[in-house]
Order: sequence, then C-alpha cells, then structure tokens
Amino acid sequence: MRNYQLRRLSEQPILKTSDVKPATEGFDVLGAFNPAACLVGDEVILLLRVAEAPRAEKGFISIPLIEEQNGILTLTIKHFTEPDEDYDPRVVTIHGKQYLTSLSHLRLARSRDGIHFDIDEKPFLFPARMDESYGIEDARITFLEGKYWITYTAVSEHGPGVGLAVTTDFRDVERVGMILPPPNKDVALFPARINGTYRLLHRPMVSDIGKPSVWLAESTDGIHWGNHQFLFGGRGLTDPRFAWEGAKIGAGPEPILTDEGWLVCYHGADPTHAYSLALALLDKDDPSIVLDRSEAPLLTPERVWEREGFFPNVVFANGWIQWPDQEPAMSSDAGELSRSGKIWVYYGAADSGVGLAELITVDASNQ
Repeated sequence: MRNYQLRRLSEQPILKTSDVKPATEGFDVLGAFNPAACLVGDEVILLLRVAEAPRAEKGFISIPLIEEQNGILTLTIKHFTEPDEDYDPRVVTIHGKQYLTSLSHLRLARSRDGIHFDIDEKPFLFPARMDESYGIEDARITFLEGKYWITYTAVSEHGPGVGLAVTTDFRDVERVGMILPPPNKDVALFPARINGTYRLLHRPMVSDIGKPSVWLAESTDGIHWGNHQFLFGGRGLTDPRFAWEGAKIGAGPEPILTDEGWLVCYHGADPTHAYSLALALLDKDDPSIVLDRSEAPLLTPERVWEREGFFPNVVFANGWIQWPDQEPAMSSDAGELSRSGKIWVYYGAADSGVGLAELITVDASNQ
C-alpha cells in the first residue's frame, strides 16, 4: 500500500452552518455537515446533512419528528420541559423514550471548482416515511450502471437503518426504500459489480457482545442483500496504539479502485468520541480480503472549527471525488490548485461545517 497522507486544502471550512438557510419556517439550522460527494459533468455535487430544530424556548426542549396524522405523514413538534441533568445535545431520553433534538435532511450544493458552492434553499431529500421519522443522515453517493445510488441513514424510534434512493440528474429522485433494517448505518456501495454481484460495506451496531466493525455484503439486484461477512474491526480494544478507533468504526465514501486494490476511507472514534480518518485496502477481485490498513489516522480534529461545534472533536468523511486526468473547465475563481487526477475528500467538522482535504501519496524513502 502506498504511503498516503491527507492534506488540508483550506485552513477554514469551505461551508459553514451559517451558509445554509433553514428549510422550515420557525426552525434554525444547527449543523450543515457530513456531505456525500460526486462529479456530474463539470459540476461537483454535495449532499449535505442539514440538521434543523425549532427555535429554542428557555426551559423547554422542542422535538421535531414525522408522525402519521389521519393517514398523512406530517412534520410535528413535541414540547418537553428541559431535563435538569446534563444531556447529549443530539439525543435525549424523555419518559423512557429516546428522541433526536433535531431533524436532518439532505440538501444539495453545486460547484464548478469544488470549493465555492451554491446551496439549494429546499431539501433534496426530506423525511417522507415512518422509518425516516427522526431524520435522514450521512449519505453516500455511488455512480453505478448509469445511475447515482444514494445510500443514507434513515432514523426512527426503532433505530437507524439504511435507505436507498437513485437519480440520474440530481433533479428527480426515486426513493427505493430501506435496504438494511436497524440497527445499521455507514453503507458504502462499490462502484462496479465484482464477479457479477453488487457489493457494499456496512456497520451493524453491536451491544454487549461483539465490537465495532465494518462488514461486507453482496446482492444480485442492489436491493436485497446477503452473504454478510465481517471485514475488519477497531483495534483499540486490544491494542492501545489504536485507541483512536477503539470505540467506533465505520466506512466512509464509496471505495475507489486503484492499481493496488479497492481503497476505502473509514472513520474511527476513541473512547472520548473524538473522530479520525484512516484508510484500508481491499483485494480488487475479492474485497473480503483486507490487504492493508492505516497504522495511524491520516486526519484528526486539530483546527478550532474541527474541535468546537455542535458535536466537538470530529472529522468525518462520507464524500470524496476523483478528478479526471483531463480537468474540466473551471470557473475563474478556482485558484491555482491542481486538480488533474487528484482525490479530494470532503469531511464534516464538529457537526458544524465542511472541510476539504486532498489525498496524496508520499515516497516513504524520502521521509
């Protein structure tokens, strides 16, 4: 495996929460982060996770969610007295039931240079099923067989599962439905069939038995998945050198095929819930074979805007693009950055913005 590094291309976030307008009247945007990414012609497309909540009232928590009323799915708001004790800013338990404090949807952003984005004012995908009643989160995009396959975390009171939608133009979109039931998330679909079948990476959520891990599955139609296999897990539970991936682990964007094999970006979290980014390499003909993994994280939360935000100390990638060897025409404000053949990684920072880094290779003999 080549010696990879992630190099920030900007010392500031390229997108901030304040750049995004709320889609619902009376709501505030709490975070715009964790974008899926792809190239469509000469445009970079991001699908931002946008978390919104009703404007806060002192002493109360207002919970937005989708409920069925008279057979119609409706956005509703539940009001509760704020707990006296400290609670997670993202999730709260009231009367024995867990709620998310915000409702997430997917928002489309477009750019000609990959740096300066125009953000739609309305959602691209908004919760529209009861298995999405707590929100839609953290999409991945894979271009496969002439379509853009969008996998995302669909959250409800029953837990997080994996939804699928498809589009050809990012204007019209077809919801396929839930392809992996709760509790599961972090699905990255491979961009080609392997030995005749579709493949994806996913992350079952474990409880008392087992440990955080990435799994592999296959399908003949892209909807019904089986032959689930453990692929790799966090090494921090048994080796303190890998504490950075000891508490959580999950796949990031779609794998990229290289001469060496399938390159996989993944995230790990330590026991303090600080998130980092790393790489794994899978065999190109049999991705159940792990050829190599990062010995240390390639990106950790170091900048103030990566360490402070709605959920602090997070760098989380579920979107990257590989520029073609022949660069498309760029807008005049694209700057002097070289793009030809480069891999750019778009990552969420502290659940509050988006950073941009470039995946580069370094000759180890010159270090």
